[in-house]
Amino acid sequence: MPSSHVSKNRKKVAVLLNGCGHRDGSEIHEAVLTLLAIEEEGVDWEAVALNLDQATVLNHLDGTVDRAGSSRNMLKESARIARGKIKNLVDVNPADYVALIIPGGNGTAANLCNFSTAGKDMVVNKDVAHLLRSFHESGRPIGAICISPMLIASVFGKSGVKITLGEIQGGAPEAASHMGAKVQRCGARDCVVDHELKIVTTPAYMLNASMADIAQGIRQLTKDVLKIAEPK
Repeated sequence: MPSSHVSKNRKKVAVLLNGCGHRDGSEIHEAVLTLLAIEEEGVDWEAVALNLDQATVLNHLDGTVDRAGSSRNMLKESARIARGKIKNLVDVNPADYVALIIPGGNGTAANLCNFSTAGKDMVVNKDVAHLLRSFHESGRPIGAICISPMLIASVFGKSGVKITLGEIQGGAPEAASHMGAKVQRCGARDCVVDHELKIVTTPAYMLNASMADIAQGIRQLTKDVLKIAEPK
């Protein structure tokens, strides 16, 4: 049985996952560091995921498509990271949370949208897009890590949202700019804050960085997200 760590009286952050493994789901380091950073701030977390199959299943040893294996469900696979403490995305009510944070991983670009195949013409899954807009419209901040700022660029690009994908050149930054996002260069230990739209992004494994550097960037993103959520 999964252990319960959620207090009825503490603030709670929703963490959007999409599988277990950086090649075809959520990046595990980024996901776990996000959960840790939230707890270090004295806040609870709840993982959420789509109850749909992943776009593909890859062999994490050599990166090849696992043609012999069966399809994998995002909700079930994400439950591996969350130790079973997870909710179907379509059942999420933003009013139950103070913020939303989205770790990256290649699956984010294939499961939550189709950036991995469509590039600048990508489309975000309708339930994910609705989740992002619902948090934004209710004034709740969103944190996006690694490649997940592409979701932000697609949904909020026309508003000129400020994001980072580490560098300002390359396939992802150039596609995000095409969507209207204002892409800024940022190191792995830092993050970019769009105070007007209440969105915080950090590059994590979009850069060739150490886990220690990525952990610092995720901690800073979490601090900034919660500062926006509960201004002093």
